[in-house]
Amino acid sequence: MAAFSYHAARMAVTVLLMLAITPALPRTAVAGSPPFSCAPGATSQGYAFCDSRLPVEQRAADLVARLTLAEKVSQLGDEAAGVPRLGVPPYKWWSEGLHGLSFWGHGMHFDGAVRAITSFPQVLLTAAAFDEKLWYLIGQAIGTEARALYNVGQAEGLTIWSPNVNIYRDPRWGRGQETPGEDPATASKYAVAFVRGLQGPSSPATLRTSACCKHASAYDLEEWKGAIRYDYDARVTAQDMEDTFNPPFRSCVEEGMASCVMCAYTSINGVPACASSDLLTKTFKGDWGLNGYVSSDCDAVALMHDAQRYRPTPEDTVAAALTAGLDLNCGNYTQVHGLAAVQQGKMSEQDVDRALRNLFAVRMRLGHFEGDPRGSALYGGLGAGDVCSPAHKALTLQAATSGIVLLKNDAGILPLDRSAVASAAVIGHNANDPAALYGNYFGPPCEYTTPLQGLQGYVENVQFLAGCDSAACGFAATGQAVALAGSADYVVMFMGLSQRQEQEGIDRMSLLLPGQQQSLITAVASAAKRPVILVLLTGGPVDVSFAKSNPKIGAILWAGYPGQAGGLAIAKILFGEHNPSGRLPVTWYPEEFTRVPMTDMRMRADPASGYPGRTYRFYQGNTVYKFGDGLSYSKFSRQLVIRNRAPNTNLLAGLTATPAADGGASYVVEEIGADGCEQLKFPAVVEVHNHGPMDGKHSVLMFLRWPDATSGRPVSQLVGFRAQHLKAGEKARLRFDVSPCEHFSWAREDGKKVIGAGSHFLRVDKDEYEIRFEP
Repeated sequence: MAAFSYHAARMAVTVLLMLAITPALPRTAVAGSPPFSCAPGATSQGYAFCDSRLPVEQRAADLVARLTLAEKVSQLGDEAAGVPRLGVPPYKWWSEGLHGLSFWGHGMHFDGAVRAITSFPQVLLTAAAFDEKLWYLIGQAIGTEARALYNVGQAEGLTIWSPNVNIYRDPRWGRGQETPGEDPATASKYAVAFVRGLQGPSSPATLRTSACCKHASAYDLEEWKGAIRYDYDARVTAQDMEDTFNPPFRSCVEEGMASCVMCAYTSINGVPACASSDLLTKTFKGDWGLNGYVSSDCDAVALMHDAQRYRPTPEDTVAAALTAGLDLNCGNYTQVHGLAAVQQGKMSEQDVDRALRNLFAVRMRLGHFEGDPRGSALYGGLGAGDVCSPAHKALTLQAATSGIVLLKNDAGILPLDRSAVASAAVIGHNANDPAALYGNYFGPPCEYTTPLQGLQGYVENVQFLAGCDSAACGFAATGQAVALAGSADYVVMFMGLSQRQEQEGIDRMSLLLPGQQQSLITAVASAAKRPVILVLLTGGPVDVSFAKSNPKIGAILWAGYPGQAGGLAIAKILFGEHNPSGRLPVTWYPEEFTRVPMTDMRMRADPASGYPGRTYRFYQGNTVYKFGDGLSYSKFSRQLVIRNRAPNTNLLAGLTATPAADGGASYVVEEIGADGCEQLKFPAVVEVHNHGPMDGKHSVLMFLRWPDATSGRPVSQLVGFRAQHLKAGEKARLRFDVSPCEHFSWAREDGKKVIGAGSHFLRVDKDEYEIRFEP
């Protein structure tokens, strides 16, 4: 999000963090009134824009037609001016709801009757649950709390600039923690579920809140060796845009029906994303049918002129953005220079009108032009009691326990027997730091439980030592840690990263644990009576090869940034009250991967030059842990079943297969057509069996692989996933609806999606089923 405004706000946010990690003091506050228009008896009520019986598009056009040019331009920034003569209140577009309502942005306030919100785990951890229903429920909870905050007068907008569905392409990216991971299919499913939850069941006609999918597209670099996101030109092939970077945004709009897409700071092949008519108008609004608005990232329009030098004057820059299809600028650059841009003939008043019709239509779908929203039958009854509700608190605990990934469990050291743990040494800088729970884009939590506090609820004799002065671990109290470790029955270490190593504006240079962390962990493990348990609180992957291979480190858990209930969730897993089920949504690379430039946007490997490719779909190199890795306390078996001979490959008989460079052939998906693609669909069933000894949730991931990765084919790609809770000894059949046009296809160099002739293998673990398309 923000550029100049973000950096100016960082110090203020540090102060706010202290509020976030301190339980709110009781305070009596009088509930305020939400801003709205078209109240009964108001002067404006006779206008067409107040007539809720009319189509939203007609109402928005009526309102825009009543504005002067100066009034119109005043609406083009994220802090839109009011129009008192028409009864239109000011509006603040920028609010955040990445994993709970947030301090970031201008639209939400936590200084009234509501002082705290439910803080869910950072997105990458909830993505590890591979559970669409969970993602929907989190979006629903955040949308409910936003609407409740609005109703009590603590919000000046309901446009939530979330989710972040950029592909986590490079493990060093500081914002990877905000995303659903590296896989386009997973990110697409997450986008749809979260957006539908956030916007409400009546979307698109009526919105609980408005969701905004960001940052389109091919944005995944903050600052690396002089390359800075504000003026970085991402060189991306049509192939990679089609099958890696754009799919989550397409799903967000077409299936999730998101009412906003945010364009990124970066340029794509020489054109700033927020000035690309091909992206904003042709793709978002045309091909995908966006019913809503396009916003810039904060100060992105100013940066087009000041950093990217894309156009010679501010007026030219504003005109370039708006005529390309931008509707709203986060910042005030368009408000400052928009009037002159029209007066100088750089753009027309009609360009402004088009943007404003989109903006006011969204506000109308939010109910801001139908009188007091507290009278709404849908959401009018929401209030302070709907924030931090027992259901939402239970949901954030569920999200954390569902996402935490067990990566190592040698000799079954976990779960711990509560009655057998007389004493425990808790060591690590992340053990008792509330800030380690939240990640970025957080708000003030209802309550919190640190990992130390979580363990203290299970073990009477717990001794704690931070061990490192911070996540940077420039100083380590190794001697004290070794002595403590040798005196306890069990040792649990809470290590990892913080927002000082990875966040917006900060990419990592190394994948290793910072400073003296590794030497501290190794020394403690050597001194402990039993193999130690290592819990990693990080946003992104780290190279912990040393711990994976060390027999004195018995278990490794990745807990991400687990939210307000994170400490309790970790304790429940350590002591077997919850059977771990999370699976990694990103590849964990070795440190040697850092030799690959972050600025190389290619996804596919190039063996000739030694370029290894990126993500599990294309990477050809060593891994620390693989995409989809994750252990359980139970033994599960999975068997793939295809009920009929499927699909009906004869449907392709009348099509001409296009020869490929490797001697094979392929069918162009658009030539198969919508009807043909529908007829090719078939069901696949996975029989999954929990052999025990514990009940538990299990996520089944189904992949597709080809005999080789030539002609641009991925090594493999995810077809789908299903999460199912199974009792010990229980069996279940999980159905996957397989669409060859979607799941068997990949993009050629020209960006056309194709299905290859020959063999395709559906795979669940080592169980495979072959399907052939004959040329």
